[in-house]
Amino acid sequence: MTDSPQKPSMGAALSGIRIVEQGTFITGPCAGMMLADLGADVIKVESKDGDPYRTYQGGHYSPHFQAYNRNKRSVALDLKSPDERAMFESLIREADVFIQNFRPGTAARLGAGPDRLLELNPRLVYCSISGFGSSGPYVERPSYDSVAQALSGFLSVVVDSERPRFLGPALADAITGIYAAYGVLGALVKRGRTGQGGLVEVSMLEAMAHFAVEPFAAFFALGATPGSSDRPRLAQAYILRTADERLIAIHLSSLEKFWEGLITALDAQELARDARFSTRLKRIANYEALNEELAKRFAQFELAHLAKHLGDNDVPFAPINTIDEVVDDPQVAHLGLIVPVDSPHGAKQAVRPAVQFSGDRSNSVRAAPLLDEHGALIRAALAGNPGWPAF
Repeated sequence: MTDSPQKPSMGAALSGIRIVEQGTFITGPCAGMMLADLGADVIKVESKDGDPYRTYQGGHYSPHFQAYNRNKRSVALDLKSPDERAMFESLIREADVFIQNFRPGTAARLGAGPDRLLELNPRLVYCSISGFGSSGPYVERPSYDSVAQALSGFLSVVVDSERPRFLGPALADAITGIYAAYGVLGALVKRGRTGQGGLVEVSMLEAMAHFAVEPFAAFFALGATPGSSDRPRLAQAYILRTADERLIAIHLSSLEKFWEGLITALDAQELARDARFSTRLKRIANYEALNEELAKRFAQFELAHLAKHLGDNDVPFAPINTIDEVVDDPQVAHLGLIVPVDSPHGAKQAVRPAVQFSGDRSNSVRAAPLLDEHGALIRAALAGNPGWPAF
């Protein structure tokens, strides 16, 4: 009888993969964090002043910086210095991946462009993240999260044109970073077959347009330009206010059983008899009218009452939780989604990586590094035995 194989640990998924990240703000750091969360050894190379996101909300260790830079080491190098450029190039020779999100042309001026680094290390996967791509009529423009959301069409399908407001989180930045990590993983698989590295490019415009793939597919198939109300109407999704001033979301989808469950949960047979709502297609056509009818009924009951009756009748629903409520949610607790941060400074808890491997998941994260926190050890390692510094 043979021993059963051990489950791979969360930290071992990318164990042995060495990454140099020269990222600032969100897109590059997010890509590095995604890979670090899977166990890659990420060394964040910063300027002497550090990633500007460090000072985004006072001090030099903002919560915004902490969010995208956990599980990394930091070294501050001046690439204009011959000695420190030599250290940087020693790291590149031993690295598997390099990530940068400078404006096009900046990396080359720093001596960190793809031609130079791939010459140093032909097995390197070089990931370049930009706003609009490496060429074209917009290449000189600065790009930030809101710009990419707007240009890609994403905002047009999520924002009410009558009351236009940006969504809260920096979606385009984070989504672009996730797409970059996805590209890096694909390039690493390809390198495993060919032995060759190469250039991976992703722009915020391309990432957000692809993220909005469903509205584009609808436009190409139907010839009509989607709007922000299309998806909620088709999905029969509603946000409703309860008697105790809570917000609750329901999603009826295309299955008739969810409509029937809602009618039972609300004890509202008059809605089932209403000709305007007798079929899903009629409910889609009369979305606003049904929203008004549901709003009147939901306003009569407190959240706890609605949650019980919707749950008992298998209606897809959830309260719109605030962040503090998510932290205390029983399903979140069951999943172990909030984990401790292994650090004497900064936040003491974080949201763990979302991925599990054979049921194994991260049970802690390492805090984002202080500026040059690991600089002395990394410099000493490079000076004594040029190569990748041991952790």
